[in-house]
Amino acid sequence: MELNLNKKKKQKTENSSTGNSEVFASCSFESLGLHTTLCDQLKERLGFEAPTLVQAQAIPVILSGRHVLVNAATGTGKTVAYLAPVIHQLQKCDPRIQRSDGTFALVLVPTHELCMQVYEILQKLLHRFHWIVPGYIMGGESRNKEKARLRKGISILVATPGRLLDHLKNTSSFSHTNLRWIIFDEADRILELGYGKEIEDILNILGSKQQKSVGKGYTTSQISEVQRQNVLLSATLNEKVNHLAEISLDNPVMVGLDKKIELQLTHQDVKPMEFNGNDILEKDGKLLSSSTEEYKLPTQLLQRYIKVPCGSRLVVLLAILKHLFEKEPSQKVVVFFSTCDAVDFHYSLVSGFQRLSHQHSDTDVKQLFLKCNTLRLHGNMNHEDRRTTFHAFKTEKSALLLSTDVAARGLDFPKVRCIIQYDPPGEATEYVHRVGRTARIGEKGDSLLFLQPVETDYLPGLEKHGVTLTEYPLQKLLDSFPLFGIRYHPKNFVSVDTHPWVVSLQKALESFTSSELKMKKMAQNAFCSWVRAYTAHRGELKGIFMVKKLHLGHVARSFALKEQPSLVNKSLQKQTKKRMRDQKQKNISKKRKVGKR
Repeated sequence: MELNLNKKKKQKTENSSTGNSEVFASCSFESLGLHTTLCDQLKERLGFEAPTLVQAQAIPVILSGRHVLVNAATGTGKTVAYLAPVIHQLQKCDPRIQRSDGTFALVLVPTHELCMQVYEILQKLLHRFHWIVPGYIMGGESRNKEKARLRKGISILVATPGRLLDHLKNTSSFSHTNLRWIIFDEADRILELGYGKEIEDILNILGSKQQKSVGKGYTTSQISEVQRQNVLLSATLNEKVNHLAEISLDNPVMVGLDKKIELQLTHQDVKPMEFNGNDILEKDGKLLSSSTEEYKLPTQLLQRYIKVPCGSRLVVLLAILKHLFEKEPSQKVVVFFSTCDAVDFHYSLVSGFQRLSHQHSDTDVKQLFLKCNTLRLHGNMNHEDRRTTFHAFKTEKSALLLSTDVAARGLDFPKVRCIIQYDPPGEATEYVHRVGRTARIGEKGDSLLFLQPVETDYLPGLEKHGVTLTEYPLQKLLDSFPLFGIRYHPKNFVSVDTHPWVVSLQKALESFTSSELKMKKMAQNAFCSWVRAYTAHRGELKGIFMVKKLHLGHVARSFALKEQPSLVNKSLQKQTKKRMRDQKQKNISKKRKVGKR
């Protein structure tokens, strides 16, 4: 049994019973009430022949003007589900809206990458509606340039919460008196990142209903007397999302919360289920929560786990990646790590690790162990590097992306064939978001979860939500690699740690790391941050991921370190103390200078 990586032709109208990513070939965007030109753009620019289930459910409801809560699996086309109705309403205004009228729709997103993705989709959909101006603002960008764009006017604005609140408070030229839509995309992730206070401040500043001021040439019946429409989209439901729904949604319509409810697929006949007041996310007296429902995953997603001893994790990861890219060079793979330091270390390792052939002659040419285009992405990178990585991975036909959970939510990377969760997610719900980067809109996809033998209790937790994983055939993979030019098949295979190929590669990795001071420091930093992250698991996972169950010497081996963890920690402690002494000395020098003045 091996990863099935053969390419399949994409079938956009395939009805494959894939949950909310199911495509309704018998339904069209025109039948949902969208403008013909907009429907053409959906087909020509984004490749949507027919709406997905969540689009078919949500678009008519959003067109009706009601507040909406959308709960749907990742990779189901939620972005189009809220952008298309907004564009439809704006394009039919007579006279046409102008830049000077300010912002009509506001889309709040959690990350830079999702901000750029939504903005790019907007650009494609607005190709034939040039008078509707898209724009974005987010941390890391030049505030002055953003202020200039806001002064000119942005019709549909995509923003991260912190930067939006900054402009609302400090940019007087930011016109939002005609604001009609506030859309929270990936609301659960926005709240997880700690933006709850900013969201409440934003809602307080903007108010809940449409202002009376309007742009030139508009009648009050067209815009100003229409109640503000808020839309909240979240793949998972919890108390924080429940609170946000209570303060932002007024008698909303639920979409995607009950599989038994069949919504009509036409604008005129839609009969949505409603809820209101204090019972906003309740049904039959119970809070609707991701902890009590089955996760919605596409059936064409092949989900597997691999049980690996801690000390052999690095070798096995490289072995699997080597197997994937040698079997099918033209593909995309994403590997998720728990920390930024781990991403940086593995990126440098994969980008620089070379190994001589078995002959070891002077004429041998060193080659990279993994011959693939490798990229990295995490929250500590500067804005420009994150943007470059995001666009590169989207456009490349073949690439390996090493990332933290910054790439786990909402991002649509075309043709991702395999997701590897090298570090299990801190919360079980994140498993769904990570694997959601593949098997999107009916396409095939594979996912692989790394677990240590002491972590296998993680699997029953997923099974409670209807997620069943099969075991990956690790021994068969290791036996397929040649050892010094000879294919080796051990007769008495005892464990992964003692496999000759594993032992050989581990020694080569440790030699590479110890020979370069920069690599060694990166490995030490990654080791320490990994241990800290391991101790940070919460809830039920805290009893599964316990540091006291680990052999820290084996953890060090997983970062290609020969040193014992105590020596690593001692080395890092010296570096930390030195930085503190240097900083203290700088502060003393500053005080002396101030005193002399």
